[in-house]
Amino acid sequence: MATQDKHDDAALVDGGGGAAPDPVSLEKEFEEMAVPSWRNQITIRSVVVSVILSAVFNVIVCKLNLSTGVIPSLNVAAGLLGFAMVKGWTVLMEKAGYLKQPFTRQENTVIQTCVVASSGIAFSSGTASYLLGMSPMTAAQADTGNTPMNIKQLSIGWMMAYLFTVSFLGLFSIVPLRKVMILKYKLTYPSGTATAYLINSFHTPKGAKVAKKKVWVLFKSFVGSFLWACFQWFFNAADGCGFSSFPTFGLGAFNKRFYFDFSATYVGVGMICPYMVNVSLLIGAILSWGILWPVIESKKGDWYSAEIPASSLHGIQGYRVFLAIAMMLGDGLYHVVYMLAVTARSFFRHKESTNEATGVDQITDYDEKKRTEFFLKDQIPNKVAMGGYVLLAVVSIIVIPLIFHQLKWYQILVAYIIAPILAFCNAYGCGLTDWSLASNYGKIAILVFSSWVGMDQGGVLAGLASCGVMMSIVSTASDLMQDFKTGYLTLSSPRSMFVGQVLGTALGCFMSPLVFWIFYKAYSVGDPQGSYPAPYALMYRGIALLGVEGFSTLPKNCMTLVIVFFIGAVVINIATELLKRYETKYRVYRFVPSPMCMAIPFYLGAYFAVDMCIGSLILFIWEMKNKNGAKEFAPAVASGLICGDSLWGIPAAVLALSGVQAPICMKFLSASANKRVDAFLG
Repeated sequence: MATQDKHDDAALVDGGGGAAPDPVSLEKEFEEMAVPSWRNQITIRSVVVSVILSAVFNVIVCKLNLSTGVIPSLNVAAGLLGFAMVKGWTVLMEKAGYLKQPFTRQENTVIQTCVVASSGIAFSSGTASYLLGMSPMTAAQADTGNTPMNIKQLSIGWMMAYLFTVSFLGLFSIVPLRKVMILKYKLTYPSGTATAYLINSFHTPKGAKVAKKKVWVLFKSFVGSFLWACFQWFFNAADGCGFSSFPTFGLGAFNKRFYFDFSATYVGVGMICPYMVNVSLLIGAILSWGILWPVIESKKGDWYSAEIPASSLHGIQGYRVFLAIAMMLGDGLYHVVYMLAVTARSFFRHKESTNEATGVDQITDYDEKKRTEFFLKDQIPNKVAMGGYVLLAVVSIIVIPLIFHQLKWYQILVAYIIAPILAFCNAYGCGLTDWSLASNYGKIAILVFSSWVGMDQGGVLAGLASCGVMMSIVSTASDLMQDFKTGYLTLSSPRSMFVGQVLGTALGCFMSPLVFWIFYKAYSVGDPQGSYPAPYALMYRGIALLGVEGFSTLPKNCMTLVIVFFIGAVVINIATELLKRYETKYRVYRFVPSPMCMAIPFYLGAYFAVDMCIGSLILFIWEMKNKNGAKEFAPAVASGLICGDSLWGIPAAVLALSGVQAPICMKFLSASANKRVDAFLG
C-alpha cells in the first residue's frame, strides 16, 4: 500500500509490484487516450469500489494489527482488485450498451488512493496500540498506573469522534509543499512510483492481459486460504485447541512458543516481506525465547518475586516488554536522527542548486513535460490548505480535551505547532528513502507528554492520546505526498488525489473503529494468551509509564539490560550504515538483522516468525525454479493468502457473537498427561 510503505513498529514492508519504467516514452503510449477532468476522475463506480475495498482492507489490517502488528505492503492486492472490479463492471456495461465513460488509469489511481488512505487509518488509528493501551485490560497487565485517571473504557462513539478530529490535519499540513517536493526536488517516493508504474502497466494492452492472470491467481489463492481458515475453525472449540496450537517441534518447543500455527496470513506476509525481515524476526525469537527468557526465569525469586504472576510488568513480563521497547526506541531514535540529517543535507543541496526551473517550457523530456503540465493544471490554493489546517486545529483543540480531560488545550496547541515541521521532515525523508517514521514520532510524543502531565494528573492517558495526534498528522502527510507522486506519474489531478485521500480518510475513521469493535466484542482482545494479543497496546502503555515514572519501577537488573539493548540497537544500525558505505564487494550489510524486527518476537514468541520464514522458503524455492514467474505472481499469491485468511475473521466473529462454538477441540498432550486424562475418564 502506498500509505503503508514502511511504518517501523508494525514492520510494514513494501512488497513492490511496480515494474521498472520503460526507457521508451510511456506517455506516448497513452497519447490517444484523453485525460478526464479532475471531477470525471472521481466517478460513482470508483467511490463504490473504494468503499468495498476499504472495508476489506480494514478487516485485514485490523486482524494483522491485533495478532502480531506485522503488516506488509498490500499495494499489489489493492491495485489488482481495484482494476479487476471496475474493469469487470465496464466490460459488462459495454456489452449491454450502457457504458458512458471508459475506465482510465486516473480513475484507477483515485481508487488506489482512497483504499490505501482508508487502510492507512486502520494502522495509525491506534485501535491495536495507543487506544487499546488505555483500556482496563491492558492497564491491569501493567500493574502501575492502573488508576481511574489513567484508564478509559473503550467506546466506539468517542473513538470515532477522536479519529475524525485528528486524522485530517496532516492532509492540509503538507499540501502547500507538493510542487516543491515533486517538481523542484524531484523526490522519488519509491512506493508511490512503484504504484504508478503498476497502474500504468494495467492500462496498456499487454499489461491488461498480465493483470487478468494476476487477478485469477489472486482469486484462487484467496478461495483456498478462506476455505482453509474455515476448515480450521471446526477444530477450535476453545483456547489452546486446533491447528493454531499444533506442537510442530515438540511440546517443549511449543511451551517456548516455537511452533508452526498453520496461518495462511503470515505465510503470505512472509512471501511479501524481504528475506532479512523474516530472518530478523526468527533471530529475535531465538535470542529472547530460546536464550534470554529461560536465563532470567532461572533468577526467579532473586531478580523478581516468585509470587508475582507471569503477566505482571514487575516479573518476567516486564523484561519482555521493556527490552522490546528499548530496542524499538533505540532503532527508532537512530532513524529519526539519521533521517533528519539526510533531510537537512539533501534540502540544503537542493537550495544551493542552480537548476531550479520547474516551468513546463523549460523541460525537454516529453513524459516529464506532459506530467508537469497536468500536475500544475488543477491547483489546490495554499490559502485553502493553510486555512483548513488552522480551522481543524482549532476544532481539535476544543474537542480533544472534552474526550481526554487529562490533556489541556495549550498542550494540544504545542503539538499542532510542532507537527507540521515533523510532517515535512517525514514526508521529505519518505521521498528519499521510502521510510515513514510516524510511529517513532508517536513514541517520542508519548514520552514527552506523559512526563509533562505526570502520573497523578493522568499522564499515561495524556501520553497515549498525544501519540494519536502526532502520529496521524505525520503519517497522513507522507501518505498524501506518496499519492501526489503516483498522481504525477499517471497524469491524475492533484485535486482528485486530495479528494480521494479525504474520502479514504473519512472511510477509515468510520470503518477502523467499527471493524475493531467487532473483534473486540467477539474475542478477548489484548489477552497475551489469546488469539489476538495486540502486543503493541501493552508496549505503548509501557512507554507512557516510563514517561511518568522513569526507570525506578523496573524489575531488578532490567534497567541495565534496557541500556544494553538500546545501545545495541543503535550500534547495529550504525554498523549497517558503515557497511553500506565502505564494504561494497560482498554487500555484507544485507545480512545484518533489523533491531526493530528482532524486538517484535520478544513479547509474542516465534510462532509467527516460523510462519513467515516458511513463506520466505516457498518464495525462495519458487524463484529457484522460475524467477520471472515468482516475480510476476508471488505478490498476487501472497495477497490472496492474506485476504482469504483475514476475511474469515468476520464470519468467525459473527459466529462467536452469536454463541456458536466449533464442534471439535483438537488438543495435544504429553504421554504422561494423556495417561492421567485416560485414568480420570475411567
